[in-house]
Amino acid sequence: MTVTTFSELELDENLLEALQDKGFTRPTAIQAAAIPPALDGRDILGSAPTGTGKTAAFALPVISKMLAAPKARAPKKVRALVLAPTRELAAQIDENIRAYCAQTELNTVLIFGGVNIRPQTEALLKGCDFLIATPGRLLDHAGQLNVDLSEVEFLILDEADRMLDMGFIHDIRRIVKLLPAKRQTLMFSATFSTEIRELADSYLNN
Repeated sequence: MTVTTFSELELDENLLEALQDKGFTRPTAIQAAAIPPALDGRDILGSAPTGTGKTAAFALPVISKMLAAPKARAPKKVRALVLAPTRELAAQIDENIRAYCAQTELNTVLIFGGVNIRPQTEALLKGCDFLIATPGRLLDHAGQLNVDLSEVEFLILDEADRMLDMGFIHDIRRIVKLLPAKRQTLMFSATFSTEIRELADSYLNN
């Protein structure tokens, strides 16, 4: 079946309202392809050009699944971990996810390096639904026991080709060791080399 509108996807009504408020009615190709299997709990390896709405492709199904299974926030706990290679991309993802969550009670926490760590620590202490982070600063917080990743339900890598190259792969491996084995993993990128695809597959279960 060809999906032509967001309303055809089995997304939460609050999400559909938020999308309507932003003037979004038709999913892009990557959104139409990724959202249904993500809602079914499948792991995703998605490739699409920059500017085609990859953030919505992973955020919308995760938000919808969270709303279908509400969970009270607990100190330092995280439900969905989104990793991005740069502070600029992390901030952009955070802005988009907050807009999609506008009609819900879900919250986001944004952490990256180069800024005072204390406000981030205070935000993490309250727990969060979405943690959007750069790998280095996340490991700083994990090392200081400011965050508990043992109950993460969703792991999302944006610009996964950059995240899995030799610049970040050691940090990613350290982070993955802190996560539960049972989780849903979604990886999105503009490009995937054969080597990166094989490495990504090692993180995907279903």
